[in-house]
Amino acid sequence: MAGVVAAGAAAMAVSLVPGSAAGDSPEARTAPAPTATPTESPVAFTLAQAAADSGSPRDVLAGRPSALELRPDAQPRQAAADDEETAETADEQRKSAEPATEDDDSGEDKNGDDNGDEAAPAAAPAEETYPDNLDGWIREALDIMDEHDIPGTYEGIHRNIIRESSGDPNAINNWDINAQNGVPSKGLLQVIKPTFDAYHVEGTAHDQYDPVANIVAACNYAADRYGSMDNVNGPY
Repeated sequence: MAGVVAAGAAAMAVSLVPGSAAGDSPEARTAPAPTATPTESPVAFTLAQAAADSGSPRDVLAGRPSALELRPDAQPRQAAADDEETAETADEQRKSAEPATEDDDSGEDKNGDDNGDEAAPAAAPAEETYPDNLDGWIREALDIMDEHDIPGTYEGIHRNIIRESSGDPNAINNWDINAQNGVPSKGLLQVIKPTFDAYHVEGTAHDQYDPVANIVAACNYAADRYGSMDNVNGPY
């Protein structure tokens, strides 16, 4: 194979020797080419050396680009690929270094979660307090009477309290017939023990001297006997 290549290279060398141009005589153009060995022809040596440097002799004779000629074009493409891979790696590293952020539309309350759409439970109404005096006792008694459907008004209760005890929750009658019978009238509305026990309202103190319990029991009795404490205008 090497001999064939050398012979081909020698033939090309002869065709390239000066003096074989179109201006030579016909005899010169048809004269047989002198036989030359690859080592005697400097042109063949040059082609052989070029073949060794740039690729196979077959590629050189055929005029095809050698592998060396293709490398300069391949190198930029490889460099571009390397640059792109480096850029992707740097981008991934940058993303991994960034702190994770929460989605504002996730619906979770950053203070609890998933508590953004839920309304806070309504606060329980504050328990009403009453002053510890005649006004407070009557108003508290009216609220309890309202829960138990016992009729009566502030004015009717207040009027009867002033007549019976002058507003003293510790008042006691020790001289009337009830006292003589051993059951004296006691409290704001002067209720005797049997009446208080019969008309006592659950939830109030079981004590005749307790101002609220006394008012509620007396009003419950008056409602049953007279329709309402408002209808009582004297001893009852």
